[in-house]
Amino acid sequence: MMYKGYSADIAYSEEDRCLVGHIAGITDIVGFHADTVPELQVAFEEAVEDYLETCQKLNRPAQKSYSGNLIGHR
Repeated sequence: MMYKGYSADIAYSEEDRCLVGHIAGITDIVGFHADTVPELQVAFEEAVEDYLETCQKLNRPAQKSYSGNLIGHR
């Protein structure tokens, strides 16, 4: 999943019997969960929006999600 340049790591929780995820590529811990993939997409987008709003309220820059690409690497 991608939203506003952020990607999600997603797994299934057998214990909770739902899909769980977190924003990938940042050191801040931002998690979300849902029962279906469409619900998970909405929860992910809400998590990203909440993260960006929180960073703005704390007057600090939001971390950027890594892309996994090494540009210029040979």
